[in-house]
Amino acid sequence: MPLTPLDIHKKEFTRSFRGYDEDEVNEFLDQLIKDYEAVLREKKTLFEQVTSLEEKLAHFNNIEETLNKAVLVAQETADDLRRNAEKEAQLIVKESEKNANRIVNEALMKSRKVMMETEEMKKQASVYKMRFKMLIEAQLEMLRSEDWDRVVDEEVEESGSTQEVPAK
Repeated sequence: MPLTPLDIHKKEFTRSFRGYDEDEVNEFLDQLIKDYEAVLREKKTLFEQVTSLEEKLAHFNNIEETLNKAVLVAQETADDLRRNAEKEAQLIVKESEKNANRIVNEALMKSRKVMMETEEMKKQASVYKMRFKMLIEAQLEMLRSEDWDRVVDEEVEESGSTQEVPAK
């Protein structure tokens, strides 16, 4: 067990014939007591400072650990958000491509249908034109035929020779 200032103060030395001067020894012991008390007070103060600093260090280590965990969580969250955004973007692109393909296919089908209808109308117009031409040619042939002239002549004779056929 270490000495205390009280132990030093109570210490008694035996006296001998040729011993040390008692007043000198007492002055030295008094100085030693004062210095020892100052050292003990300083030790106590330093111990309290070390304890306080260790508590602060533990607190800051705890804060550092918490911040490191928060940074890791933030990084993981950012990575998750980025991955989710990339997946969503890919889905949007795929859906857009799918819709674009559907629209293009529908447009091609409508275009083909319009082209087929156009071709069908051209064929029908051609057939109509040919039939109409044949009808007109048949009518012209009939007008040019001698039978028509005979029918007109017979009609004129039957209605009387003095009446004229009205001009059209």
